[in-house]
Amino acid sequence: MVFKISVIMLTYNRQDYIAKAIESIINQTFRNYEFIIINNGSTDKSGKIAEELSKYDSRIKVVNLPNNCGIGAGRNKGLDLAKGEYIAFIDDDDIAEPDMLEFLHDLAIDNKADISICGSTKEVNGKILPNYVFDDYLVMNGPEAVVEMLKRKKYNVAMPTKLIKRNLFDKIRFLETGNYDDITVGYKYLANAKKVVVHGLPKYCFKRHETNNSAFTTNDKLLNPKQLEEYFCAFRERTEYISKLLPEIADYAQYSEWSYMISMCNKIVTNNLTNCQQQLDFIKRELTKNYGEFYNSDYIQEFEREFMRKYIQDSVKFAI
Repeated sequence: MVFKISVIMLTYNRQDYIAKAIESIINQTFRNYEFIIINNGSTDKSGKIAEELSKYDSRIKVVNLPNNCGIGAGRNKGLDLAKGEYIAFIDDDDIAEPDMLEFLHDLAIDNKADISICGSTKEVNGKILPNYVFDDYLVMNGPEAVVEMLKRKKYNVAMPTKLIKRNLFDKIRFLETGNYDDITVGYKYLANAKKVVVHGLPKYCFKRHETNNSAFTTNDKLLNPKQLEEYFCAFRERTEYISKLLPEIADYAQYSEWSYMISMCNKIVTNNLTNCQQQLDFIKRELTKNYGEFYNSDYIQEFEREFMRKYIQDSVKFAI
């Protein structure tokens, strides 16, 4: 059978959340899809819950892997099996609104877009809060879509909330090392797209809890050296990749990398994260070396200039 959409879910030890996540896809108003669930070596009941629910819907295919092979490898396994014209991802602890697939598919078809993106909410301590919610309807080319992603005002690099044409995955796959696969590859799909359409109506809800892989996004105290090092490496590679493929936005990509650094500098100092001293030293060396270019950038925000004066200026004087 030919499907319009392949929905891919990777699960690992989410027995308290996975049933609702699966049901949110089963209940979609758009029906022409397959649902591939990769049970990535779960040691709890996640795999059994997925198997049980698959009995009620022939579109669900559960693949049980003997060991946890990592997020990137698990998603690549799902891509190997996918037959849809478009690919969508859902996390195993989140909820898709009933019309999410229909909404994203209509956006893509109506605009002949390679990627369509919807808005999102987030559930924090039982409360539903805005995540990326806005009224704008944006139709962009690849460079414009990358810049908007780097701004992180209307969407970010996370794979959920996006419907992506399958052919983009033919040459771009997820890295099979590291813990944060979205940041290492997500921007590449936008950069290689001819057209991207975004509508900020929220059709997806991210559930935030302390066992999230990205829990540090809502709790600065959870920042750790390993996570910071992976982000530093990913953003350095991102700047180089974008600068080569899309030189017209190279300056914004470089600004975005430094912007992340000064933000982390503030969080490390403010939260007294003494375990991240080595990473703080790295940030200060990099921003001291590039002080003038970053401080005088056309894109820098005033609070970033204030952080530079507060945390980096003494380093510059010392370096001089």
